[in-house]
Amino acid sequence: MGKPAKLIMMRHGQSEWNRLNLFTGWVDIPLSWQGIQEAIEGGRKIAHMPIDVIFVSSLIRAQMTAMLAMVSHQSGKVPCIQHPKEGKLGEWAQVYSDAALESCIPVYEAWELNERMYGKLQGLNKQETREKFGDEQVHIWRRSFDQAPPEGESLAKTAERALPYFQKTVLPLLKEGKNVFISAHGNSLRAIVMFLDKLSKEQVVALEIATGDPLIYTFFNGEWKREKQ
Repeated sequence: MGKPAKLIMMRHGQSEWNRLNLFTGWVDIPLSWQGIQEAIEGGRKIAHMPIDVIFVSSLIRAQMTAMLAMVSHQSGKVPCIQHPKEGKLGEWAQVYSDAALESCIPVYEAWELNERMYGKLQGLNKQETREKFGDEQVHIWRRSFDQAPPEGESLAKTAERALPYFQKTVLPLLKEGKNVFISAHGNSLRAIVMFLDKLSKEQVVALEIATGDPLIYTFFNGEWKREKQ
């Protein structure tokens, strides 16, 4: 019988474009000052939980959130970003001390965990877009499961990349009893929560995931249990 494992997921803190009310998608924008504070506060909520592996999207706002969240972690371990072996960074970033390796938490970057790609809405002001296209149309682009913004992704398409990555790469670690921390985005995390909580299309589009606030699940004997905060 395996041992229980923790899955901790956190939506990145407020970004500068969140603050300016712009569609962001895959545009690589950093956290705002408020987002930095949200990430640190979220980290305090999980500071006591052992973490074996960290996954982040390829976007800086998710990566900043993970690093800031780990600043106050009680383990004292240091997040260490793992780079592909091809190229000088992967080749030269070798650690030759067993003690140093033991003090590191490996961090893996995955584009599959990126936010929905918002296509031709990226960089546009959300209110101005509502005024141009109408509230109903913008609501459909943002909140329907199957409808995508112009040349962008739907939530369904986002799930088609995020969920297989989670099932192939993250789930085996949880089955081994390892505790995993994922720092990602509202829509990629919605896709994963849809799988964990067996949500319908209607339920998942109504799901709100707060910035910088960890979602915590226990995985044991093939069952998921969401912990109350």
